[in-house]
Amino acid sequence: MEELLVAIVSGLVEDPSAIEVTCDAPSEEGVIVYHVHVAQQDMGRIIGKQGKIAKAIRTVMRSAASRRGEKVLVEID
Repeated sequence: MEELLVAIVSGLVEDPSAIEVTCDAPSEEGVIVYHVHVAQQDMGRIIGKQGKIAKAIRTVMRSAASRRGEKVLVEID
């Protein structure tokens, strides 16, 4: 899952070397939280106008996780 998230984000940013993805342990409900950190100048590219790109990233990750029987949450920091 982490590789998928990095692949999606690296296609959007100018500085792919600054991408950091951290993963929290599953919560009591079984939700795994992924934290995405990118360079400050790339934050707008990841979030998009009115958050549309961020919403699309979250949708793709939830869909991929559901195929594996997992629950995920993506936070952009």
